[in-house]
Amino acid sequence: MAFQQMQQESPVLKYPEDFGLHPNVSLETAANMLLRAIQTSQNLPYNWTFIDKPQEGQIYLLFMPNPAQPLNDGIRWQDQENRYTMPVQRGARELEVAEVKFGFVPNSQDTAAWRMRRRYRLHKGGHPQLVLVHYSRVPPIQIVPSLLNNPIRHYPLRQITDPPIYVMGDKMGQKAFPHPAGPHQGGMPQVGMTPQAMIAQQNSNMEALERRRERERTRDGSGGVGVGQRPGPPRLDDDESADESELLSTRTLAIARYRRNHELMEEVFRQAAFASKKPSPSKRIYEGFDQADLEAKAAKLQGEVEALQARAAERRAQKVAADDVVVTASGHAPMEIVT
Repeated sequence: MAFQQMQQESPVLKYPEDFGLHPNVSLETAANMLLRAIQTSQNLPYNWTFIDKPQEGQIYLLFMPNPAQPLNDGIRWQDQENRYTMPVQRGARELEVAEVKFGFVPNSQDTAAWRMRRRYRLHKGGHPQLVLVHYSRVPPIQIVPSLLNNPIRHYPLRQITDPPIYVMGDKMGQKAFPHPAGPHQGGMPQVGMTPQAMIAQQNSNMEALERRRERERTRDGSGGVGVGQRPGPPRLDDDESADESELLSTRTLAIARYRRNHELMEEVFRQAAFASKKPSPSKRIYEGFDQADLEAKAAKLQGEVEALQARAAERRAQKVAADDVVVTASGHAPMEIVT
């Protein structure tokens, strides 16, 4: 029987949302969760953390660049981790399961080794670096006395200050800082500042932003740059303005964008609102027609109607004459309908 040794470890990247407690997780459920995680992980950064003494039924979604590396979770396991693969999704994908049994938490209330851990990842047909970890229970066995009070890791765990990071998608590898500005920048209020100082700082930032915007408008209206002059930086869109997000607080940035949007709308609707206040003279509905043209068209239509009526009368006369010939030849009078 092989036992784990005390080891120096690093934190892992964990999906930020909590999945709750689940006593059992089937293979199909694990495969579906891993497939959905590929989509949800595109826009959510993963947090650096330590998995330590998890509860029964706990689920973690981890991003592991090397899925084969050992996972220290504060539990001492009295068995080796076994790996096997199973087909899922009607054989379209292959799920790898790493299972280890008979674990316990040293120096705790555990009196028997009853814990089990399973690590799932889509070996084929998914993202192989996304690992779903689930903790459950197995029939307990006795704990080896020499390991009962022997911890598996050093305590206390070190404090993690690394920011979250995107693990996939367009932002893969980028860090997600909790605040847009650092301590050396003037956007976020510093610790110990009075409310009056915070308002003055935000007003100063707003004035600096307005001055910069005026300079940009002046430069854009000059028709370009002169010979030998260095062109200014390109103007970014609102959503891509990294300078503003680093210089201003969230409230100040929202006010600036609110004013900018209203300025843009004013330029669009100014002509529609103040172009001309005189109402256009009303026109009669028949002023666009020519009377002579209308009379000529009416005469032409009247002639066509008369011609059609003449042809219809001629056809009726021919039909009556044909009926008379038939009656004369047969010697019988036509049947009368009595009403």
